[in-house]
Amino acid sequence: MKVVNLKQAILQAWKERWRDYQWAINMKKFFPKGATWDILNLAEALLEQAMIGPSPNPLILSYLKYAISSQMVSYSTVLTAISKFDDFSRDLCIQALLDIMDMFCDRLSCHGKAEECIGLCHALLSALHWLLRCTTASAERFRKGLEMGATEGEKQLTMCLQQLNKLLSSTKNRALLYIAKLEEASSWTAIEQSLLKLGETFASLSNCHLQSQAEECGALIRSIPIMLSMHSEQLHKTGFPTVHAMILLEGTMNLTGEMQPLVEQLMMVKRMQHIPSPLFVLEIWKACFVGLTESPEGTEELKWTAFTFLKIPQVLVKLKKYPQGDKDFTEDVNCAFEFLLKLTPLLEKADQRCNCDCINLLLQECSKQGLLSDMNTSSLMAKRTADREHAPWLKSAENANIQPNPGLILRAEPIVTNILKTLDAHHSKSPEGLLGVLGHMLSGKNLDLLLAAAAATGKLTSFARKLISLNEFTKHINAENSKAASVRALLFDISFLMLCHVAQTYGSEVILSESSSVGEVPFFETWMQTCMPEEGKILNPDHPCLRPDSTKVESLVALLNNSSEMKLAQMKWQEACLSISAAILEILNAWENGILAFESIQKITDNIKGKVCSLAVCAVAWLVAHVRMLDLDEREKSLQMIRQLVGPLYSENTLQFYNERVVIMSSILEHMCADVLQQTATQIKFPTTGTDTMPYRNLLPPKRPIKEVLTGIFAEVLEKGWVDSRSIHVFDTLLHMGGVYWFCNNLVKELLKETRKEYTLRAVELLYSIFCLDMQQVTLILLGHILPNLLTDSAKWHSLVDPPGRALAKLAVWCALSSYSSHKGQASSRQKKRQREDIEDYISLSPLDDTQPSKLMRLLSSNEDDAIVLSSPTDRSMSSSLSASQLHTVNMRDPLNRVLANLFLQISSILGARTVGPHTQFVQWFMEECVDCLEQSSRGSILQFMPFITVSELVKVSAMSSPKVVLAITDLSLPLGRRVAAKAIAAL
Repeated sequence: MKVVNLKQAILQAWKERWRDYQWAINMKKFFPKGATWDILNLAEALLEQAMIGPSPNPLILSYLKYAISSQMVSYSTVLTAISKFDDFSRDLCIQALLDIMDMFCDRLSCHGKAEECIGLCHALLSALHWLLRCTTASAERFRKGLEMGATEGEKQLTMCLQQLNKLLSSTKNRALLYIAKLEEASSWTAIEQSLLKLGETFASLSNCHLQSQAEECGALIRSIPIMLSMHSEQLHKTGFPTVHAMILLEGTMNLTGEMQPLVEQLMMVKRMQHIPSPLFVLEIWKACFVGLTESPEGTEELKWTAFTFLKIPQVLVKLKKYPQGDKDFTEDVNCAFEFLLKLTPLLEKADQRCNCDCINLLLQECSKQGLLSDMNTSSLMAKRTADREHAPWLKSAENANIQPNPGLILRAEPIVTNILKTLDAHHSKSPEGLLGVLGHMLSGKNLDLLLAAAAATGKLTSFARKLISLNEFTKHINAENSKAASVRALLFDISFLMLCHVAQTYGSEVILSESSSVGEVPFFETWMQTCMPEEGKILNPDHPCLRPDSTKVESLVALLNNSSEMKLAQMKWQEACLSISAAILEILNAWENGILAFESIQKITDNIKGKVCSLAVCAVAWLVAHVRMLDLDEREKSLQMIRQLVGPLYSENTLQFYNERVVIMSSILEHMCADVLQQTATQIKFPTTGTDTMPYRNLLPPKRPIKEVLTGIFAEVLEKGWVDSRSIHVFDTLLHMGGVYWFCNNLVKELLKETRKEYTLRAVELLYSIFCLDMQQVTLILLGHILPNLLTDSAKWHSLVDPPGRALAKLAVWCALSSYSSHKGQASSRQKKRQREDIEDYISLSPLDDTQPSKLMRLLSSNEDDAIVLSSPTDRSMSSSLSASQLHTVNMRDPLNRVLANLFLQISSILGARTVGPHTQFVQWFMEECVDCLEQSSRGSILQFMPFITVSELVKVSAMSSPKVVLAITDLSLPLGRRVAAKAIAAL
């Protein structure tokens, strides 16, 4: 017999009563090689023949069992064949099928092609659906039997439940079902419906044991769709230095920053470190109170107050919108406050510093924002009031004459809105009224209060734009009397001084951020970009815009030299501010050459600062740039002139609000001169306001190498376990001075020296927050230069052992995830100041042809021959470097994408290489951390840059050979990703 009909062959075997091994030998004789038993549908044919009668045919079933045990048929065809049997009334047949399933359902595997593995996923889904239907039918019959007094259905129902449990208890099976669910959404819906039906049926049974078994199976099925998003939270820790440092960094350096990036960054840290919500909110409040108590007096203190009482409640409102699972965020906030109330020393220190009950004000603010229920608010307030009763000295120490900053800031916030409306009105309608408002803003600390409130609520840019338009309005001169002229001069002067103050306190980006490209650039913006000294900014004292025509300069020099005081009518203040530099140069030259005596210089400087302080600011700004260009022995006269300009003029004949304007002018000039005075070792006494106007200057100890300072300050924060505001400023200064590579490289070296496990984890949490000073650039350096060097140089492998190596892997993943999730957004104003790394550095990682995104991967790939070709002709052949990012057509011109692609190719080649060492262990830790930190499905995450071939290499590493890991590292949104995952899991 050459080719025999399959059914005939089975029947012949049955008639002649062949033993199972005889049957297998004869079958192989009957059927030629080439066609596999699965293609001939052997499993289905055997089952069909075995199930013809009321009870199953034991001999034919023995053939099927032999075929399964000897792997003549695949598990997927057997499962598919079983799931086609739907006569649930034939008990013996059903029990026989359950027995067959019991043989292999907890050790499914498939070592064939990707299609066969995906086939196993589909078959398993069908089998699960069949089992659910079978269990429901058995439960129905058992219930009806009970009603009639019989109990014989219990055995079959117990068998069904046991089989369901056995099938679902295997993580591998649940992972295959997870893939099947993504492949066939409609079949999964059918399973969910069957599960509901099963629940309803069991609800009517009185047998508790069976009910609990059914519930257990239901819970396992429901856990499948969320198996990747289940992470355990850290419950053994109470302090989270990363959150603490990030809040301190934002409050100290980035009050004007947009809220959304901060919220996203905080959520990223919460997710990566698995921080429980109440402790996360508590850490935010703790950092705010620490910031409040350690902030230097003056502007910094007001900034912190605005940050704590205005910005953070808004941040929490945004955090509330993120999905919290089944938890209520207001409960978490309440819980956080409960914990906070136990930190009595911290609260008392804050109350002393702020001269009020801080918690009370915060609770009111949170209640207003809907972050706390009224009941919780009043309960928390009562607790704090009771606590304060135990510290009567707090009340006695409160000074009734000093208004507390938190109260002032909260009152300033609505005033900012009103002032913005006032500035919106047409300036020509009532210039005097407008002047009154601006003059009132200058008195005391009003301006700093209003600016801090505006910065914390995101209104500072709008405020600055309105001041600029007011400053521009003063260009328009009509026929004016002396009163109108002095009002116009004051409006120009106050708006100019306020803008300088905003630029120095909050960064010039605030003023430039929304500048319109259309039309003329406003005067203040031009002046600020070309003339205003800022830290690290190089100015050109001979800039063309400072060289107006000579007639204007001559008339200004004459005006300053001859008049007993400045004339105001018809004065073009913007022109005067740009001409003053040339005028000062003329005056300096005349003084140098003995044409003008010192008395004349005094008269001129008095004229410059006597009426309009802006002229003095512009003059000093130019002198600062000019002094830098001079030799040491040529500087004396210029510095003397600066000295003359910084002091106030004691004269009766000054314009309105002169004293207030002089205070703000002195602060502006002190900031401007700071760098040049330090470089020329000159002392100039500025009128004091009682507080340090530049608390974070000159933080580095003189004559000490910056590397020593860096290692010293890092050792200090590591020992303490948290970063304070001063340290953040020191790190920022060092980052500016040493550059990103130097900064990152030296801190990584410090991390790799640490051998105590607890300290390495703490170091990672602290380093991540320090790297937030410029996360994008640090990540490019860390992943693009430092890690590749450590992984490729065998002499450095010893430094990658546990614990420092594991800690570095964690740090690298955290930085990569943060940068990747945020790099589509804009850099914060703090980061814009820094030099960008040259994109060419990263383009040089490889030649690139944009038309072939996979070319980059192939060029970087080291094991080209080891290409997997997926079996179906519709799939493109998968080279060893093909990754999901190419199928999503990610822009590979982006430096970060490029660096990630390069790193993952290196990881892939390390896993594929023959040598094993600390570097392979490092790769394992890196991947474990990726899995631990990622959200469900890696679509759009850093893992999309990992070549598909890495999956099969990774599962060979014992610690990574788990189904969950495979699901987590593969992009399951792609059909190709699902095939790769199914192949890897089925082979485990």
